[in-house]
Amino acid sequence: MDQMLHHVAQTVEKQLDSEIERLDALDSSDIEAIRQQRIAEMKQRAKLKQEWLANGHGEYTEIDGEKEFFTICNKSNNVVCHFYKNDSPRCRIVDMHLKTLAKKHVETRFVKLDAERAPFLAGRLKIRVIPTIGLVKDNKTKDFIVGFTELGNRDDFSTEMLEWRLARSEVIEYSGDVLTPPDQQKKKLHIQSKKTIRGGRDDSDSDLELSD
Repeated sequence: MDQMLHHVAQTVEKQLDSEIERLDALDSSDIEAIRQQRIAEMKQRAKLKQEWLANGHGEYTEIDGEKEFFTICNKSNNVVCHFYKNDSPRCRIVDMHLKTLAKKHVETRFVKLDAERAPFLAGRLKIRVIPTIGLVKDNKTKDFIVGFTELGNRDDFSTEMLEWRLARSEVIEYSGDVLTPPDQQKKKLHIQSKKTIRGGRDDSDSDLELSD
């Protein structure tokens, strides 16, 4: 493990050195071109954000029925739709998490739809379990999160777990590790932290000189 970490550290250091050298070699015209490109990217991002907000992004809202569902999917490239029923306590858990994620991921439209009010759509998408979260990308149904099985199979799963699962289907922008669930990442960090502390204590103990 130590050798692997050392190798990773060396690789990152070489990459940083290479990037610093590249930046040092830039002349004023190169720097200005990069600056202008960055400004253009920021303007485009701001424009996109305005369009998203105008289309209802940034909020978790309930839609009336099937017609509105199709309208939303035509307007937004990424849609997260929670199919729910009023008498399901688990649906309220999903509501809580999606409300938080809607504000964080304005690039995606977050909505909920009463499955009983959309029998045609529920049948077409084969919604059998409540809650089911439908994930739509580029106006095509890409994936479903059925129940809580993929979220740790527990009611008290974290918002980060649901965020990670949405990222797996590429319906949100995500900078984390899509291969490892957040709960497993935390366990790994906890184990590594304990090993580091234990290793540090052993090293200091080895330097002690015992005398009468």
